[in-house]
Amino acid sequence: MKESMSRTVFTRFNYLFLSLMGLIMLLPFLHILAGSFSSGNAIMQGKVTIFPIEFTLLNFKAVLNDAAIWRSFGISIFVTVLGTAINLLLTSLMAYGLAKTDLKGRSFLILLVLFTMIFQAPMIPSYLVVKDLGMLNTLWSIMIPNAISAFNLIIMMSFFQRIPKDLLEAARIDGCGEYRTWWKIALPMSLPAMTTVGLFYAVGHWNGYFNSLMFIRDSSLFPLQVKLRKLLVESDAEAMMQSAELTLSSIEGIKMAAIMVATIPILVIYPFIQKYFTQGAMLGSIKE
Repeated sequence: MKESMSRTVFTRFNYLFLSLMGLIMLLPFLHILAGSFSSGNAIMQGKVTIFPIEFTLLNFKAVLNDAAIWRSFGISIFVTVLGTAINLLLTSLMAYGLAKTDLKGRSFLILLVLFTMIFQAPMIPSYLVVKDLGMLNTLWSIMIPNAISAFNLIIMMSFFQRIPKDLLEAARIDGCGEYRTWWKIALPMSLPAMTTVGLFYAVGHWNGYFNSLMFIRDSSLFPLQVKLRKLLVESDAEAMMQSAELTLSSIEGIKMAAIMVATIPILVIYPFIQKYFTQGAMLGSIKE
């Protein structure tokens, strides 16, 4: 009875604490959302909290009428889709190989992977490598250098190690080579892990801007997050405001609307793949 009571108290406290923390994390988002639909005067006067004041769509009109925003939006989608596909392809291939305990040099290779988790490549050597590979001022410079994440690689490797060896041996007996076994057996069984790792990669590509600032100089190749940064810290918001014939007090509203345009797409995708986070690691395998 005492254990049951203490567990009930702990569970209720846990729910209360996590709900409170979730609310605290949600408040800044609600504030930005409310500001994006509020008039510039209400924002400048500090009237906006989590509800719009003097509701208006002019902020979003100014943002969505800017051709540069749409170009950056398309670039971000392209980089996120293609970059994530490259990430999943290379990560799954390497993880599948390292998951084999009989691989020669496996321990040394895993040690190198763990080393990159502790010591990151400095900025200048990274720039020189990208330059020597001829990828400066191209979209490849923001997709290839970070093609494999050590953390995600370990997740995939541990998943592949759970696949029954008898199943892999049966595939080899049927004439499947390593690549065909990886494609026909390992990948279909790794849907939850692939989806989880893919989300990590996709969010990283969508939110990434540092590599773009470092490797890209052509403004027509800037992804959405770099364009958003220019709106927030440079004079792009003023130019957008003037083109939309808005008042000076609308600058903050334009910035908030731009933040929402950059944030909402990745939030819309998440609910569709959330279920894979709670599914078993052996989903789709043969049940005994």
